[in-house]
Amino acid sequence: MLYAIIATDVENSLEKRMAARPAHLERLRELQNQGRLVLAGPTPHIDSEDPGTAGFSGSLVVAEFASLAQAQAWANTDPYVSAGVYAQVQVKPFKQVFPQ
Repeated sequence: MLYAIIATDVENSLEKRMAARPAHLERLRELQNQGRLVLAGPTPHIDSEDPGTAGFSGSLVVAEFASLAQAQAWANTDPYVSAGVYAQVQVKPFKQVFPQ
């Protein structure tokens, strides 16, 4: 089943985010290589694709896992969690309707 992992950053997270980014991206590449990643990316803190020093307010990952527990476990071990980038991470079952 698909799960949406919705994370909210701590204030002024940009420096921590950039330091942990390589490890974070590697985990996402693993999901992609396994054919389990639907989409992933950050949510800019301002209305811009390149928010510069304004940074990001969080992240969204939609990926396939065997269970909610496995999705939660994966989310809990994200490098952004251990680096203190995320203030909160929510994992929810997700039903993709479009695109088909």
